Amino acid sequence: MSAAALSAERPAPGSVIVVGAGLAGLTAAVELADRGVRVTVLEARDRVGGRVRGIEVAPGRWIDAGAAYLGDRHTELHALLAACDVKTAPTTMLGASRFALAPGTGDAPDTGLGDAATRDGRFPPLSAVALGDLFEQLEELTAAVRPDAPWLSPDAARWDALTAADWAEQHLSHPDARLFFPLFLGEMMAADPARISVLHLAFYLRSGGGLRYLNAFAGGAQQDRVAGGAQRLCERLTRRLLDRGGMLHTGEPVLSVDQSVREATVRTPEGSYRAEAVVVAVPPLLADAIGFRPALPVPRAASRTARGCAVKVHLVFPEPVWRAHGLSGWSVNAAGPLLSTVDDTPPEGSPGVLTGFVTGAEAHAFAALPPDAQRAAAVAQAARLFPMLPEPLAFHVTDWVNEPWSRGCYAALFGPGDWSALGPTLTAPHGLVHFAGTETSTEFFGLLEGAVRSGRRAAAELLGE
Repeated sequence: MSAAALSAERPAPGSVIVVGAGLAGLTAAVELADRGVRVTVLEARDRVGGRVRGIEVAPGRWIDAGAAYLGDRHTELHALLAACDVKTAPTTMLGASRFALAPGTGDAPDTGLGDAATRDGRFPPLSAVALGDLFEQLEELTAAVRPDAPWLSPDAARWDALTAADWAEQHLSHPDARLFFPLFLGEMMAADPARISVLHLAFYLRSGGGLRYLNAFAGGAQQDRVAGGAQRLCERLTRRLLDRGGMLHTGEPVLSVDQSVREATVRTPEGSYRAEAVVVAVPPLLADAIGFRPALPVPRAASRTARGCAVKVHLVFPEPVWRAHGLSGWSVNAAGPLLSTVDDTPPEGSPGVLTGFVTGAEAHAFAALPPDAQRAAAVAQAARLFPMLPEPLAFHVTDWVNEPWSRGCYAALFGPGDWSALGPTLTAPHGLVHFAGTETSTEFFGLLEGAVRSGRRAAAELLGE
């Protein structure tokens, strides 16, 4: 049976299997269950949430080991939070920042807090002219890309053939701009410049609301966090699904999806499930590992589609002692493992949590270290940045690079040629199979908002809306 024959118009299905219990899959599942569809969710992990994961750092105090931030433009996420009675809390960014950048590139004096420079605000002690030129060039790229169909942008073929590292080599002459560019991409996209195309870079920034919005805390995409951790939303969605008669099976990775004209059969190591339609809501590299019959006309990932390069590190202290010294907890660093840090202390004010982001090429090197070496390196660097820190009460590492049921975070990285080859079919149904996940959203790609929008789009497709 051909895929074309399977794609004929049909009424809304009475039963649907959702593959993946991340935010996209749970959003689709609840939307469908609310409309009376019988929904079964299959999840490979022993928990819900996908790339949303919480860590309890003290009794009843949770932090985000995965996706965390949201802003005022994330309207669908805010609506979902309100529907699930989940609150938000502002991201704390009061105080000065710390910068440990390459020697000789900065102009800010040391303040006696160690080797790093202390500076008000978040602008690094680098050449303002050089960074201004970098940002102007990035904004020009961003403005020229089509967010709804990046592969149709005027310069799509040229940009899709070029890596961001190649672009930097050609366009960035000042050493401060060359230094800052990979740090910026690591913070924004968890990307190594050598692994993404210029088209993907431009699209990601445009999709997320632009460079300035994505990079901002107050008034930007990182303005708020979910109170109690983003996993609280996933838990509430799961409860809603079960209350409406839906089913959830954890510990069941999907091996294959077979479909006929009227029915799909989904197989896991535990057995088979049948439904009238399927929503596959897992990252492209995972979706490509599923056996589809009939086969997909275009794969979900290509040879140069890479994993998002992120490891998240949490150092837990009795209180956020850096605040008493006029520091925000924010830092940017030219050398790893912690390329940036942020104050992730729960809204209640304790315990103090300093979160470090290990991104880009540094993430692969750090992930390869044994746990003792990871702790030693991260604690030593944190102490150099913030000499007032005591020994941490706890230390947590979330390695998204090697997480088998995510294969990277924040999102998949589209390499040269990916958007041209994969973009036109990312959201196209394959017979009875529909696709969701933040990588299928051309709005807020890679963010929580993109996941929610993709889940709602997939549900609307099935409901004929």
